Amino acid sequence: METLGGAEFAPDKTYLNTSSCGVLPRRAAAAMTRLIGELAAGRPGGSGDHETVAAARRSFARLAGVAEDRVSAGSSLSVQVALIANSLPPGAEVLFPEGEYTSVVTPFAVRGDLVLRYVPLAGLAEAVRPGTALVAFSSVQSADGRIADLPAVRAAAAAHGARTLVDTSQSAGWLPLNAGDWDFTVTTAFKFLLCPRGVSFLTVTEEAQESLVPLHAGCFASDSWTIYGPVEDLARTARRFDESPAFVAYHGAVDALALVEEIGVPAIHAYDTGLARAFREGLAERGLSPLPGDSAVVAVPGMGHRVADLEKGGVVASERAGNLRLAFHLYNSPDDVTRVLSLLAA
Repeated sequence: METLGGAEFAPDKTYLNTSSCGVLPRRAAAAMTRLIGELAAGRPGGSGDHETVAAARRSFARLAGVAEDRVSAGSSLSVQVALIANSLPPGAEVLFPEGEYTSVVTPFAVRGDLVLRYVPLAGLAEAVRPGTALVAFSSVQSADGRIADLPAVRAAAAAHGARTLVDTSQSAGWLPLNAGDWDFTVTTAFKFLLCPRGVSFLTVTEEAQESLVPLHAGCFASDSWTIYGPVEDLARTARRFDESPAFVAYHGAVDALALVEEIGVPAIHAYDTGLARAFREGLAERGLSPLPGDSAVVAVPGMGHRVADLEKGGVVASERAGNLRLAFHLYNSPDDVTRVLSLLAA
């Protein structure tokens, strides 16, 4: 049966593990292969070019609903989170959901001089209080696909003067989200945005940019391409927080992000959540109990051990925190739903 992604993808199994890593589109793989071939032949321009990174930045900015001067290009979520962790004064309180993804939490924890508080995801908004400096959380939880109450957290943070950091790695590409609603967002793009690993994005409000120190600033943070001595003219935009890019990955990212733009996040959202909804309904009909919700990521508590059985049946899924976790995306179809349900019923 035709998928929303059509002939852009060629997985050789029923792939339901996008929460771990997305399937690379054919066009992205071709772009990377071309660059690798040029590098093997001795590319005159070296390993890559700035315009490739700029094009990926522009594409992500459009998908995130912000101006490109608000977007910093990097390669690692934890590196970008660390910039934010470094900006807080000693004793500042940071609020997290319980079980939050490690790369969101650890850069704050290793400081040793911050107050870290953890509460259930459902009570995150109510837990914001006077004195909370930052609320840091994932829009969609990695372990089970639960969607945070974004409007409630945003309102609570605004009411108490707290800044916000949202990890959109499990939602960017299928869940409509305006990054401009948040002080900071961080996104690893190798999941639902279908990029190669080595591409990540940080968005920062103009006000919040003033609080960050560009700790890893190098020649890519300069407006004048300074390559010797200290950079004296850092970019006046979020580009001053850029990491030195992994050019091969960014060459693939340009085409992957273009595909997401062409199809459109609203259409992807409807498609992905429709498949996930059908899967949840099928599980319920068979007496199984997935976590409720309208996420593209479905978790079945206590069934993580079935990952091996599914793999034998040609289905790629994952186990997280004891859950069987399956994620539906452009290369999946209703036939995949039927196939997995049959395997789980066996």
